[in-house]
Amino acid sequence: MAKFNPGFSRRGLLKASAVAGVGLAAPTVFSSKAYAYTNEPKGGTVTLGFNVPQSGPYADEGADELRAYELAVEHLNGGGDGGMMNTFSSKALKGNGILGKKVEYVTGDTQTKSDAARASAKSMIEKDGAIMITGGSSSGVAVAVQGLCQEAGVIFMAGLTHSNDTTGKDKKANGFRHFFNSYMSGAALAPVLGKAYGTDRKAYHLTADYNWGYTTEEAVRSSTEAMGWETVGAVKTPLAQTDFSSYITPVLQSDADVLVLNHYGGNMVNSLTNAVQFGLRDRVVNGKNFEIVVPLYSRLMAKGAGANVKGIFGSTNWHWSLTDDGSKEFVKSFGTKYGFPPSQAAHTCYVQALLYADAVERAGSFNPCAVVEALEGFEFDGMGNGPTLYRADDHQCFKDVLVVKGKENPTSEFDLLEIVEITPVAQVTYAPDHPQVAGGSLGKCNPGA
Repeated sequence: MAKFNPGFSRRGLLKASAVAGVGLAAPTVFSSKAYAYTNEPKGGTVTLGFNVPQSGPYADEGADELRAYELAVEHLNGGGDGGMMNTFSSKALKGNGILGKKVEYVTGDTQTKSDAARASAKSMIEKDGAIMITGGSSSGVAVAVQGLCQEAGVIFMAGLTHSNDTTGKDKKANGFRHFFNSYMSGAALAPVLGKAYGTDRKAYHLTADYNWGYTTEEAVRSSTEAMGWETVGAVKTPLAQTDFSSYITPVLQSDADVLVLNHYGGNMVNSLTNAVQFGLRDRVVNGKNFEIVVPLYSRLMAKGAGANVKGIFGSTNWHWSLTDDGSKEFVKSFGTKYGFPPSQAAHTCYVQALLYADAVERAGSFNPCAVVEALEGFEFDGMGNGPTLYRADDHQCFKDVLVVKGKENPTSEFDLLEIVEITPVAQVTYAPDHPQVAGGSLGKCNPGA
């Protein structure tokens, strides 16, 4: 394993993209009459659009996503050590670009705002000729950009998006998600929480006020209530909130003995910090030690919250300590290039870039409809998390889910979470018409021009 250097700073190799202003009219009309499909590559290069939060509460995840995309492009073009291309069960990628075309890329800042994300994606498609858009660290952003890509006739490979809605009621034929979702977190977490804390608990939820927060609260509530927990409070908090003190006081005044923080990124760091400062972790309520749960964890969040995460359970899509061959290759490549281990955001974005490129190679075409056909029902391995399926019904990936908790005795600033259970895919799989994801239709693939 690479020796991690926390002082490493990433080189400025990213190409800037012109980003239009916020406030986009819908529907957006795209025109590409000179092409058989939107932005059909005519020369020796192909352009991908990396649309990530470079500012706002999820900026740390966005920075790691860009690092991963840069590494993926390097590997696709034949540079570096090849990373997960060496372990990927599909052997279509040869390190000579995509269909022999050198991969280039442009970037945009979603600002973790739907309008800004749509504007930057539109700019990359119309001005920069991006044939595929990928990225994001917010489900609200993912849903907005996925809808725009459907209109534009390009593929959207979602980045970090956990809401059920992305491949539920808001799913689109041109969109694909590798990341797990809220339902899977609830299904994986509930048995672990029941074993650790018992089935007679009273939970209070603080929930980020957008679609990811809503579906995560619903998933955790339904799975914990099914085993006997009672929900005694549920309060929505603004995404822009930085001080959660006013939201913690009512928890103290309730008879809750568990606080569930349906927060992510900087929101979770701040709300957990406030909860600890108010002494929640030292309380005894209903004869039980007060507990805190974080349904969606990341290494970056754990680093931000520091010692406050010790002993706190959550779920995650992937973790750098996994020992499968694919994970080890990715950690080695990423660590060598950047000096520290990758986050789950970096992992899912790197994988999405390779999965898109592989689908184009297998299809023999950049045509979005050919790519859709290549990805639907695609089964693969060697990319972390074991055997994985891109389900044709909703374009959701199904794979094992990790339950983690904060380490009591970490050995470094990167070693803050430990895997307590690898939940098998069968336990987190649901029917396409499950009530938590029901509604919406994939519709038909749109090739654009």
